Amino acid sequence: MSEKTTDFYSLDLYTNRELSWILFNRRVLSEARDKTLPLFERLKFLSITASNLDEFFMIRVASLKDMVHAGYEKPDIAGLSPKEQLSALGPAIRGLVELQYSTYNRSLLPMLEKNGLHLIRTHEDLTEEEAAYVDRYFEENVYPVLTPMAVDSSRPFPLIRNKTLNIAALVCKKGAKAAEEEGVEFATVQVPGVLSRIVALPTDGTEKKVILLEEVIERNIQKLFLNYAIVCAHPFRLMRNADLSIDEDEASDLLKEIEKQLKRRQWGEAIRLEAETGMDKRLLSIIRKELPMGTEDVYQIDGPLDLTFLMKMYALEGFDCLKTPAYLPQPVPGLLPGCDMFEEIRKGDLLLHHPYQTFAPVVDFIRQAAEDPEVLAIKQTLYRVSGNSPIIAALARAAENGKQVTVLVELKARFDEEHNILWAKMLEKAGCHVIYGLVGLKTHCKIILVVRREEDGIRRYVHLGTGNYNDTTAKLYTDIGLLTCSEAMGEDATAVFNMLSGYSEPLLWNKLTLAPLWLKDRFLYLIDRERKYARDGRPARIIAKVNSLCDREIIHGLYRAASCGVRIDLIVRGICSLKVGIPGISENITVRSIVGNFLEHGRIFYFENNENSELYCGSADWMPRNLERRVEILFPVEKKERKEELLHILQNQLRDTVKAHELQPDGTYEKPDRRGKESFSCQEAFCEEARRLAADEGEAAVSQSRLFLPRMHQGESL
Repeated sequence: MSEKTTDFYSLDLYTNRELSWILFNRRVLSEARDKTLPLFERLKFLSITASNLDEFFMIRVASLKDMVHAGYEKPDIAGLSPKEQLSALGPAIRGLVELQYSTYNRSLLPMLEKNGLHLIRTHEDLTEEEAAYVDRYFEENVYPVLTPMAVDSSRPFPLIRNKTLNIAALVCKKGAKAAEEEGVEFATVQVPGVLSRIVALPTDGTEKKVILLEEVIERNIQKLFLNYAIVCAHPFRLMRNADLSIDEDEASDLLKEIEKQLKRRQWGEAIRLEAETGMDKRLLSIIRKELPMGTEDVYQIDGPLDLTFLMKMYALEGFDCLKTPAYLPQPVPGLLPGCDMFEEIRKGDLLLHHPYQTFAPVVDFIRQAAEDPEVLAIKQTLYRVSGNSPIIAALARAAENGKQVTVLVELKARFDEEHNILWAKMLEKAGCHVIYGLVGLKTHCKIILVVRREEDGIRRYVHLGTGNYNDTTAKLYTDIGLLTCSEAMGEDATAVFNMLSGYSEPLLWNKLTLAPLWLKDRFLYLIDRERKYARDGRPARIIAKVNSLCDREIIHGLYRAASCGVRIDLIVRGICSLKVGIPGISENITVRSIVGNFLEHGRIFYFENNENSELYCGSADWMPRNLERRVEILFPVEKKERKEELLHILQNQLRDTVKAHELQPDGTYEKPDRRGKESFSCQEAFCEEARRLAADEGEAAVSQSRLFLPRMHQGESL
């Protein structure tokens, strides 16, 4: 097929991003269905699918509904209008939910029982002794917390908060006939989130039994409505539109505006109702009418609502044999605990691979900068941080020590807005200069700049990363970090912060490329350069590892390059709107998604460049939002040894036959065919490699000390 005559923008060459996301969550669900995994790991993955789906509804489905309400009809990358996307999503989501609960009911519950953990499905299954315990537990621990809400002419329908679990009931005056519609009233009670949803029952010690809190409340609901008879009671759960709408141009104080919008989240439009299968039709009708909701928004569930409780089950003690042993991030080779980070960085660039290698060097970098009298200034971006962040504490300490500390806190980091507001206020109180980024853009890049006075003048130290400055998620997400004191990088880092704080755009950049002004063009240039090399018969190849790929221009560029013979291997964890196997267009493209114990989060880009390979890392995915509406940074990795480390990561990911799923020409994903191939998990390999390097270094240190000590103590008794 001729490149000149091919329409690479044809709608049938692209996949809708929302439907692609459903396929991603199915890949996560496939881990919950994998019988080779320890049982509790399967529980964890099923919980993750439920959490993912909640966020998908609150943001993506909610956004599509907003477009429909506004009469927005512009088609997406695959030619579907918002209304058509919602229609296509309905069956796909219902199929996913059905598979979730089939996995839970038919596979996981029976396996839990075989392994000595019994989840009482309904309070009616309790023994007499267990029922007595549950009733006492309710009286002593639950009843004082509950607030029953009746609905009548003087009491309006209550606010049903987003994501909360509730029990709805039909009640009637004692002595009235329950079948008489006019005598039946609606009531509800929220299952309190402050109490554990998993209630352990007393046993003889040979097994464990638990019951869910909503079953405890449902069993005792009569005690909340003493003057009424309970006609029926069923749990339900509501999902609301949680996508904040902020007009930054009109907001005089962004922090206060976001605080105000956060309160409105609980009042967002109702977009999904989960109800227990078999809920009384009258009860369901009342809820739908009051919210209001269409039948397409109601999901009747055969099992416990909100499967995220399974993550709490995972934390139960006594089942370590049913879990994968926790991995301890290993030391970075060459970096001894307590070493001088500035001295080590001056020796050469350091590449960090989390969580296989510990995040401690990044924390130590900030801590040492905070205490070092020669450090004059620290500048950093913060997008998501942990609840008890050592980095926040170090930045505050640096300001208290009189250093110039500038922190860009992104207040619009979705679902972390409240945390970031608190951190911003705390840092300001400590004396840091806190800024909130550029109007209309999220600042998503990860960068630290430390300015230090040294004997030969001012030196700038820089950390650049693909992941957040969050010491907790750094143990769970795979990311890349670079520590350098390159003069060119330092100049660019200074320019980044000047641009963010003072809108000062540099005339040129040395090494870094930023979105939204330059990054997409840079990627398109690099892709097209490979196309030209391939067209001319020169070596050309692209390997890209991203979280999501749905930018039309990027995909267009990849199609053109592939049609000219460029071999393209894509490692895309989540959404992928590109199709493979199209004759003459994408036959040279492979796409694989790795879903494993750690969340694949790093972005790495390899361009063959006529045997003069270039490697980059960055904070941006190949999505319009990252390339056009966020501040992102792409940084090169140029030292030979560091480039080899990055290429090694990519090669191992392309070798994976255990946790990889490969995109097929029909749009589905399948595990690689292992026939004739070794079983290879890149994540397990990276863990083992990090342990081995740490052990080798430890042995070398011991050997060195044995050689060194006798010389120091010659003639002395050791």
